[in-house]
Amino acid sequence: MACANFSFTFLVLCSCFATSFIACHGFPVHHNNTFHHRHHPRFASHNYRDALTKSILFFEGQRSGKLPSSQRMTWRRDSGLTDGSTVHVDLVGGYYDAGDNVKFGFPMAFTTTMLSWSVLEFGGLMKGELQNAREAIRWATDYLLKATAHPDTIYVQVGDAIKDHACWERPEDMDTPRSVFKVDKNSPGSDVAAETAAALAAASLVFRRCDPTYAKLLVRRAIRVFQFADKYRGAYSNGLKRFVCPFYCSYSGYEDELLWGAAWLHKATKNPTYLNYIQVNGQTLGAAQFDNTFGWDNKHVGARILLSKAFLVQKLQSLHDYKGHADNFICSLIPGAPFSSAQYTPGGLLFKMSDSNMQYVTSTSFLLLTYAKYLTSARTVVNCGGTVVTPKRLRTIAKKQVDYLLGDNPLKMSFMVGYGPRYPQRIHHRGSSLPSIAAHPRKIQCTSGFSVMNSESPNPNVLVGAMVGGPDEHDRFPDERSDYEQSEPATYINAPLVGALAYLAHSSGQLEVLAASPIY
Repeated sequence: MACANFSFTFLVLCSCFATSFIACHGFPVHHNNTFHHRHHPRFASHNYRDALTKSILFFEGQRSGKLPSSQRMTWRRDSGLTDGSTVHVDLVGGYYDAGDNVKFGFPMAFTTTMLSWSVLEFGGLMKGELQNAREAIRWATDYLLKATAHPDTIYVQVGDAIKDHACWERPEDMDTPRSVFKVDKNSPGSDVAAETAAALAAASLVFRRCDPTYAKLLVRRAIRVFQFADKYRGAYSNGLKRFVCPFYCSYSGYEDELLWGAAWLHKATKNPTYLNYIQVNGQTLGAAQFDNTFGWDNKHVGARILLSKAFLVQKLQSLHDYKGHADNFICSLIPGAPFSSAQYTPGGLLFKMSDSNMQYVTSTSFLLLTYAKYLTSARTVVNCGGTVVTPKRLRTIAKKQVDYLLGDNPLKMSFMVGYGPRYPQRIHHRGSSLPSIAAHPRKIQCTSGFSVMNSESPNPNVLVGAMVGGPDEHDRFPDERSDYEQSEPATYINAPLVGALAYLAHSSGQLEVLAASPIY
């Protein structure tokens, strides 16, 4: 009997360990799930599953630091191994934001928040890609923990952008100054600090079940960083203007990040302090403003959608107004509806601005699918001045945007590198455009690479999964390496796309629900 009891206990412990391991590594945990529809349409014009895999793989091409043995983007090698040493801080790791070799903390934090939100909303649909998504998040959060290790200080940038942009060299070769820039009590940065807090808080939910110790570390740090952001107020580009502008100036101010950061801490901690903060400060922080652009700079729309869930799904009546705020954003997107203000290209692409427009396409598509999920859960709709907009309509609009960027457009080309028969060949990306270390072991000097940058030859290294800035307002795309507005990829373009692709892959029957339990 003792043996039997031991065996039963052992089996229970093994089962619990397996469940935890499975939940962490993205294999099946079967429970009921709101996404488990009774049928799937089996025809889809695109292989969303393939696009999902590639959208996550892209992040491995953006890694800085010591690359792991599991690195799949093998043309990349170690880089930035002494980052932070000039100020005696370990700042090795993290991501290069786009096609250069600078680590900008503001967009990196936003990328992390959006990757985490993608996993929180749609990770249960990602099948084997869930673990890859988690690894992409952890590569960022490990770095953000280093950057916030000292109280009331955040290291927000590594690399002198002006000097870096004067060179066209591989990250493995870079010899430009790895200058370190920080915000602190004397030179505050509420925007970058609150975004960093949002990233750490969101990521803590991603790891809550599979690595609770790490999750606790993340949320504790998020709380401390948000306190710093709120106590010492100011835009980081005031004190660091000549280093962070015009690259990642905080054009929208810091109020949106304070609201966004508080929303994520409310979600991660359930501490009533943050709900009270939102209720007291929401209006002064811009909750009701009619700014309908969501990206690395302005977070108001994201905060409205996120907080609307607390009302719609969790029935938190005190946040009732955020349903109206979220609806106003949705109504701005609906062609032909009252209050519609969004512009679309002749081919149907949402068009916000000429510089890296695709970031707004992916972020908006994610928000549409996420809000549709909340509306469905609450069994409600959006009313745009008498025009009823259903969750299905939101999903249709989002799908059309994603289909456009995957190839359903006047040029019949994909804007994701490595996806489909035709995609950008000359992206604005140093590592991709220059020969790899394996192909050319000798150092390529600072200015030597410009002959390649200015050439018309295709990039030798395929940065699989990279989403470029995209076409202009007339659906034109020249595919020129020098055209950074249209041809440069960025981490924050891909991050929200991960969630959108997971939903579309599942809804088209390309993924079965394997990790159907909640992610956190």
